[in-house]
Amino acid sequence: MATTQRFEIVLETVIESVDRAELVVKRFAEASGFDEDEVHRIGMAVREGTINAYNYGNRQDRRKKILLVLELEERREDTRMVVRLVDEGTGFDLSDIPDPLAEENLLRTSGRGIFLIRAFMDDFSVQRGSNGGAEVIMTKKLPPSVHERRRPH
Repeated sequence: MATTQRFEIVLETVIESVDRAELVVKRFAEASGFDEDEVHRIGMAVREGTINAYNYGNRQDRRKKILLVLELEERREDTRMVVRLVDEGTGFDLSDIPDPLAEENLLRTSGRGIFLIRAFMDDFSVQRGSNGGAEVIMTKKLPPSVHERRRPH
């Protein structure tokens, strides 16, 4: 039987929301059982995702919001943390994002956030948000040893 813990926060489209999102997700990850290194990686991934929602999604429009949803899904086979960032922009297609490691893009500053999110998280996808915009979904599994300790015997 699966159980899910869920936490939602609506962030303003201001640069300070980037730090707030990172802090909230790091606390959630730590409380969920991730070690210090993983907490840092998850925090960086959410930081990059929030920067993208602020800059590219909502285009720094203070009238728009960023929804941050944190879920801890405890299932028989694993426990995973799912992070959703939803902006109110026009959305985007991952295939349109240039590869930051391609020679022609090595000196460009854009595209690195998606690269870091992919590197730090186990799973990453983007879909159309329910109100338009982009919904970025990032998943990180707890190590099996932590998952086993969390399960009731």
